[in-house]
This record gives sequence, structure tokens and C-alpha cells, in this order.
Amino acid sequence: MAQTQIDMDKLTGALRRETVKKNVAAIHISGKLSLLQRKLSNVLLLNAYDSLTSAQSHSIDARTLAMMVGYNSNDFDTLRASLRALAETVAEWDMLDEDGKQEWGVSSLLSFAKLKNGICEYAYSPALAQKLHDPKIYALINVHIQKNFSSGHGLALYENCYRFVRTGSTGWWSLDTFRKLMGVDGSSYYESFKHLNAKIIKPAVAEVNKSSDIEITPEFQKKGRAVTDIRFLIKENPQLAMFQIDDSDGTRNLPVYKALLAQGISDRLARQWIAEHGEDYVQEKLSYMSDQDTVKSKVGYLTAAIRDDYKPAREATPEPTEAARQLAEAREAKRRAEESEVDTRRAAKAERGRRFAIVADVVAGRNPTQRDADKRLFMATLDDDLSREEFRAHGWNSALNSSAIFAFWEDLVPGVFDD
Repeated sequence: MAQTQIDMDKLTGALRRETVKKNVAAIHISGKLSLLQRKLSNVLLLNAYDSLTSAQSHSIDARTLAMMVGYNSNDFDTLRASLRALAETVAEWDMLDEDGKQEWGVSSLLSFAKLKNGICEYAYSPALAQKLHDPKIYALINVHIQKNFSSGHGLALYENCYRFVRTGSTGWWSLDTFRKLMGVDGSSYYESFKHLNAKIIKPAVAEVNKSSDIEITPEFQKKGRAVTDIRFLIKENPQLAMFQIDDSDGTRNLPVYKALLAQGISDRLARQWIAEHGEDYVQEKLSYMSDQDTVKSKVGYLTAAIRDDYKPAREATPEPTEAARQLAEAREAKRRAEESEVDTRRAAKAERGRRFAIVADVVAGRNPTQRDADKRLFMATLDDDLSREEFRAHGWNSALNSSAIFAFWEDLVPGVFDD
């Protein structure tokens, strides 16, 4: 299957968005899907999301669908097989509703799908459509990022970790739960942790860290010498800009973008440079390179020129005046203050993530009766409807209530956040 670049200008409606709201329940029920089936499921949901609960069926151009999942072929046998698999896969959810009551249900992922006259028509069961459309519990899955994945296990792990990016940790999963999320439950081969770690965990972690906007690190709990539980620590990928660049600002229409492509620069790298450094800066480096007579590798030279800010040699300039020195010092002081402020915000964000991870661990260790009592007790401390609604929607991960949540658990378990 050939990978193709998605041309956003050719897409319409919901498909012009980069992210799809993926309900937590849906993420947890699709473990056995192959890579193509998982990508297909996300694109179909993106296409249908706005009318999930109001329309009985949804449609999308079959070639557009193939392009969106990275399947560029006139042979739609594989596409038919993947649609058939979605219709035959039983989805199961087990979650708390907004009143805190447990709800269990099953449904096929698609109630039907058909290809006719180049159009794919499909539908969800009403019960599953309601769950998929629930705005309270969802993760945003980037359909451009998913094109970077080459394994179903890697994409499954990304989906299951991404919704915890704000808290910094997935919390502890039993190995049985993890096998189910990865779609390998029921396999005697993967009952062995050695095999599970070598064939599933390590390759999937490597792919998530290489191909997505997050970085994850697995941690393990043992009972004796046997591994019993796993969790993943999560942080934003420092290469985030490479994955989030779109063309909503018309970058591909800029003369500098076309000039970069003419020099052999890739589409992604050209857009990344323009997004990070600005049109004028990149054009300046292009002009500088054109004045050099001995450039052997234009791509390598441009990369170095942009990274190291190559400039033409200048004639000696007179010493700056005292007023100019003072102005420069003021700018430098302002820059240092801004950097300090950024560092402070980053440290505060990291600390919130650490505390949310601790709360998740403490909650996971309490029995269902205690967890229900904890929620009721905390809700009683909230004095406005907005805070209560936010807590109903996000539970102990509620960013709006973070200070109150940390104070509550510090009071309930003194010293819980101490290093």
C-alpha cells in the first residue's frame, strides 16, 4: 500500500478537520482491529461525527476514504474486507454514566456498510452512535498522525495512552486488561510476559515515540518475581511541530515553499521550516545559498543555514551608542524574564501531571465502594454548577478542579504528594 500526502484542499466538511473525537469506550473495544481497520474506523467516525445521532446512515467517496487511510489503490478488495471486519466485530463497553452508575453494552462496530457507484455508505447502531458522540468522555485522535503508524498494536497503544496526556500517566492496568486493549487476549503465546514484552510492548512503545505527538515510558509492577501490572508515563513529544503542521494558512501557496521544493526539500520539512522560522527567514537562507558557488548538497546546506543562521559577511560596524546598549540590555532582560515565565509554567504543568498520576494510582487502589464515597464527598465540596459538571465529565482528571482535587486527596491521605 502506498502512503500518500493528504491534500486538505480536496476534502470537504468534517474531513477538513485534523482530529476526531474518539469516545473512551470506542478506544477500549477495538483492540482486535488490524492497522488498516483501526485507521478506517477513525476516518469513518470523523466523517460521520456531526450527524452521528441525527442521521441513520453516512456516506463518503470511496477513493477519498482510501486516501485518508493511506491506501492508494484501484483494487478495493482490501477496503471491502476491512469494512466487512468492522461490521463483524463486536464492540463492548463497560463504563460509568454521568450519574456514576455502571453501564455495560455490546454492538457491532458498524451496523452495515456498502460500496456502490464509488460511494461508501455505512451506519452505526443507535446505542453505539450515542456512545461515540458523547462529548463528556473522549480523546482527540489526529487522523494525520495515524497515517504514520505501520502496526495495529502501535496505533492501539497510542489511542489508549493519548487520552491520559494531560495527567501524565495511564494509571495501572492489569496485564489481562492490557492484552485485551492490544487485541491479544486469548493467545496462549502472549500469556508469557517475556513474549508480550518482546513482541508487543517494546515495538509498540518504539513506534508511538517515533511516529506520534507523545512519548511514553512503560513501568511494571511485580508480585514476587512475576509482572502483574503495567502503566505508561506520558509526555508531549518535543517533535510535536512535525506532526501538527497543516496547510490552513496556505503555506503551500507561498513562493518560498515552492522554491524549497525546487531545491529538493520535502513537503513536510518545507512546511516545518516555514512554520518554525517564518517566510522571510527561510527566504533569506535560500538567497544566501544562491550566492554560494561550491554547494554540493542543497538540502544539507539549507538545513545547516537555517539551523545555524548563516549570514553574509558584513563590514565592520561602529561601536553602538550608550542608548543602543541600554536598549539591547532591556531587550535581553525582557527575553530572560519571558524565558523564566515559560520555565515556571512548564514546571507547574509537570507538577500537575505528577499529582494527577498520583491521584490516579491512589484511586485505582481503592475498592468500588470507597471510590463512590470519595466522589460524593468531593462533589459536596464544590460550590458551583460549572465545577460539578466538569467533575462529572472528567472525574479525577478534571483540570478545572485540579487545585481542589489535590487539596482533597492531601487532606484524605496526608503526605500523598510528598516526593
